[in-house]
Amino acid sequence: MRALLIILASLGLVAAAHAADAVTGKIVKVLPFFLDQQGRDATSPSLFDRDAYQAYLREHTNEVSALRFDVLWKAAKAPAEQIKIALELRGVGEAGVPKLKTIEVDAAPGTYRKWTEIPFAGEDYKNFGTVVAWRVTLWNGGRLLGEQKSFLW
Repeated sequence: MRALLIILASLGLVAAAHAADAVTGKIVKVLPFFLDQQGRDATSPSLFDRDAYQAYLREHTNEVSALRFDVLWKAAKAPAEQIKIALELRGVGEAGVPKLKTIEVDAAPGTYRKWTEIPFAGEDYKNFGTVVAWRVTLWNGGRLLGEQKSFLW
């Protein structure tokens, strides 16, 4: 009887330890940046200058060539798993027509946090119109690990 209890308890501990190894992850921060014709988000390394240049590009949209989303994310215990980052954009095109766009990027998990750049450029950016809202999600296969979205999402 005592041996049966010991076996059942050890099986329970193994099952609990295996369940604790589930993949975890989250989106820590998302920074959207306008890029100029040279692909720059700032004219100097200063954060103050970067913010001032971003304000300038928001006002002078004819000088903007692309939009880049810098995503800081973290996923633990996923060495062989397929991690994806999805960027969903909502916007307004010509004549007020709503637009939707999804960009997916494969990502390799690690021990620490990672920055991933997701560019929205070229003809897709030119034809999209004005970006009104965005959402960034972190996926492990079909399972949502984390998300961060803009105020208007």
